[in-house]
Amino acid sequence: MDKYDSLKLSNQLCFPLYAASREVVKRYKPFLDRIDLTYTQYITMMVLWEHDEITSKELGEKLFLDSGTLTPVLKKLEKKGLLRRSRDASDERNLRVSITDAGRRLKEEALSVPAGIAGCIHLEAEEAQTLYRLLYKLLGMS
Repeated sequence: MDKYDSLKLSNQLCFPLYAASREVVKRYKPFLDRIDLTYTQYITMMVLWEHDEITSKELGEKLFLDSGTLTPVLKKLEKKGLLRRSRDASDERNLRVSITDAGRRLKEEALSVPAGIAGCIHLEAEEAQTLYRLLYKLLGMS
């Protein structure tokens, strides 16, 4: 075994994860273009569809995004009228994010996205479940 084997791209766990993530996000694009969202905007809206209101800190934790990434996403979604940002009355340091009626209506249009993606990701149900479980284990959420 060569002492440099550990530096080969083919021996890195991070590389197939990175490449697969980029490929999956790329496959989302045509479906998300139809509802005028980027991937990051879409996952943000998914959290808001589940929780009508949440703090920006909690939102960042759920999405694994720092405030430097999340803030511009929230501003763009607010400009589109899909959410509202406001300071928490009991603690001005906390920014509350709440879904608007337009954001709720978009949920109906977004129903086509998961079905479209299912046709693009060629994994058997059992393989998808195994991958899902392993990725969440890697994220420390198992």
